[in-house]
Amino acid sequence: MAKIWRNIRGTFDILPWPSVADGTAVPGSSAWQYVEDVIRRTMARFHFEEIRTPVLEEEGLIVRGIGEGSDIVTKEMFVVERGNDRYVLRPEVTAPVMRAWLQHHLEQRGGVQRLYYIGPCFRAERPQKGRYRQFHQFGCETIGADDPRADAEVIALMLAVYDAFGITGSRLRINTLGLPEERKQYVEALRAWLTPHKDTLSESGRQRLEKNPLRILDTKDEREQALLRDAPLLIDFTGEQTRERYESVKQCLGDAGIDFIEDFLLVRGLDYYMHTAFELESPDLGAQSALAGGGRYDLLASALGSNCPAPGVGFAAGIERLLLALDAQDATIPEALPPDVFLVALGDDAQRWAFREAQRLRRQGISASFDLKGRSMKAQMREAHRQRAPFTLIAGQTELEAGVVQLKNMDSGEQVQLSADKVPEHISKCLRDARGSEDSAPVSSR
Repeated sequence: MAKIWRNIRGTFDILPWPSVADGTAVPGSSAWQYVEDVIRRTMARFHFEEIRTPVLEEEGLIVRGIGEGSDIVTKEMFVVERGNDRYVLRPEVTAPVMRAWLQHHLEQRGGVQRLYYIGPCFRAERPQKGRYRQFHQFGCETIGADDPRADAEVIALMLAVYDAFGITGSRLRINTLGLPEERKQYVEALRAWLTPHKDTLSESGRQRLEKNPLRILDTKDEREQALLRDAPLLIDFTGEQTRERYESVKQCLGDAGIDFIEDFLLVRGLDYYMHTAFELESPDLGAQSALAGGGRYDLLASALGSNCPAPGVGFAAGIERLLLALDAQDATIPEALPPDVFLVALGDDAQRWAFREAQRLRRQGISASFDLKGRSMKAQMREAHRQRAPFTLIAGQTELEAGVVQLKNMDSGEQVQLSADKVPEHISKCLRDARGSEDSAPVSSR
């Protein structure tokens, strides 16, 4: 028996209609297009420009960009070897964007670079709801400015994206990570405080205590969370410069009318992060509540070997998690648009006419579809209904010889005869009239 090939576990096909993968609902392609369109429109309002980087990058770039001791590098990267070269499927996009900024000397372009991206990323982690081995990420990076307003602008943009979808109930948490020397003192104090409680930590917590105690602050373990309530706080190790900058960010957020919660346990585990850190979470997503998160990474360019400083701040978010939030709030996502007209052809000559007429209508900007199976009129009309076409054009040998066609309104059932050469003009008018009545209809409360 021939093998039936299937997608790899932790990945999924996006079909033109909703489907299910590994027990999880996957919206159809029109939903993904809608989400991407809203993201792009929102990014454009903030005058961020799109950047697209390869999904394949050198392993060294990602190791430097994420950190050698991180779980992503040690456990979750897909590595491709070719000869002596090692590449990885990108697990995130910030390091590739910074690589592109450095490689193409974008600082010479003048001004601050406001960039955004949308695309797939890959991590070899255990698949679960909202987390996949291939997932889709969007985000932005502001490179070239260390101004606190840049931090606030990125946060405002992140919130604007979710506002554009009508997501409600989300919470913004912020903190300051301070300067590297301040964070180093804090890490030493945190390790010293946690060491006597080592037996209370989980196995992963004990590993983090040795490698990077900051990552324990991200724990979802209830015992560790209870323990951390009395732990020292990073804010207590920051100096006047850091606190003034942090206050400036909070003031900018207040000026923009943005509510936030200060969470002094919110951190980023990588050394090149400093100052502002933030996260947006939704109670609708359960324990894995994060919708998006980001922070300032002024030392990333140096970590990638650059002698040129490149202060940066950005956020990243998962489209799958956004779709889960939309589903949890019963948000309405537009369906795929139907064809403007479906051509029903009876007989060989009419089938040739349908092909020619469809091309003519399409050149006029009218979306047209027709049958490719030579089926009966009844079957073709069923197909027109399935495709939700508002109008059908019907022609057989008799109509073609007379130079006319029948135009049927699929909602009202009204049918009129048209001169064949007047078809595009008449259909355009019908479409305008139909769309005009839709625009004037009362808006649903949903």
